[in-house]
Amino acid sequence: MPKKDAGSFEKKLDRLEAIVGKLEGEGESLESSLKLFEEGVGLSRELGDSLKDVKLKVEILKKDIQGRVSAELWDENAGQ
Repeated sequence: MPKKDAGSFEKKLDRLEAIVGKLEGEGESLESSLKLFEEGVGLSRELGDSLKDVKLKVEILKKDIQGRVSAELWDENAGQ
């Protein structure tokens, strides 16, 4: 499986932001707006999947009282 890099993520995010800007503006035809919307939805899903992949890989290292290091999956709700 090819490695996903941050540059690709950034390019997709930049493109999504450009699409949002065009859709928020005026002057696009209905057909053009629909194509942009479809592209944006696809990019949004890809970016969301990339973030889920990263979230699963992120580990927080911590030391216990005896100095042992353990790894655990990142919990976005921890500390709330």
